[in-house]
Amino acid sequence: MNTRMKFPNSYRGRFAPSPTGPLHFGSIVAAVGSFLQAKSRGGEWLVRMEDIDPPRVVPGAADDILRTLETFGLYWDGTVMYQSRRHGVYEAAMNMLERLDAIYPCACSRREIADSSVSGVDGPVYPGTCRGGLTEGRAPRAWRVRVSGRAIEFVDAVQGRMVRDLAADFGDFVVRRADGFFAYQLAVVVDDAEQGISEVVRGADLIESTPRQMHLQNLLGLPTPDYLHLPVALSKQSEKLSKQTLATAADIARPVPMLYQVLRFLGQDPPPMLADSNLDDFWRWAVAHWNVGRVPRVTGVVVETPSGGSV
Repeated sequence: MNTRMKFPNSYRGRFAPSPTGPLHFGSIVAAVGSFLQAKSRGGEWLVRMEDIDPPRVVPGAADDILRTLETFGLYWDGTVMYQSRRHGVYEAAMNMLERLDAIYPCACSRREIADSSVSGVDGPVYPGTCRGGLTEGRAPRAWRVRVSGRAIEFVDAVQGRMVRDLAADFGDFVVRRADGFFAYQLAVVVDDAEQGISEVVRGADLIESTPRQMHLQNLLGLPTPDYLHLPVALSKQSEKLSKQTLATAADIARPVPMLYQVLRFLGQDPPPMLADSNLDDFWRWAVAHWNVGRVPRVTGVVVETPSGGSV
């Protein structure tokens, strides 16, 4: 079980896109769901650029994302956080984990891990090859955090109760990659704590990250937010709509029709006339009528057209 230190009662949510291309229907779903969850509670909604993986970052994409959010009426509170500017903070977290003897260097390549591991819920389960120290002549590549065979449990506001055995389901996982960059799991935990995020609202494709992030929160003495994982938008081939699957960019010339379809995707029941409204009227209705209990309790929903046509 997880001993959860909680945040203060004031609500603070966030949207954390990776600037690897323009926003599309799937990413607008995450933005709208997190925005409505925050604003319907009178809370703050922050934006964080998860640009911690430089090889994947597309020049100009971060600015394009921010312009799209503004065009869609998704105005954020405070200053945008950029992970690429926070290496010192992540280094401090790594130093703390090292003092706790919670991490160790790993020399294994991806091929070696694939050849000696079993499949877990989110990829290969690391078999612990380097847990007892590096074999003579092997140079460290990544750094991994130790996990135990204890259960991590949480109740997601949409997906329900989830229990994971860290050792059996994931194994010791990476917190610093072989290329020297900090891993997503570590950066997200540190950033959510610093920004005071009280509830993480994101796509269900990231739900398996939650137990690992809760483990790091426990080790670092950080509060654990609540979690809400929205269904992700899927193509007819049941692939997640993403930049990699060539999802169509959001149409900034006509934001309301796509926003209307996003509401329908999220199980809300907007009146047909809302599709032809202006942005102010749209958001006034959406915030007032947001009902998280209507969100489909599934991890993915197929959409007909990611560009904003009929869903």
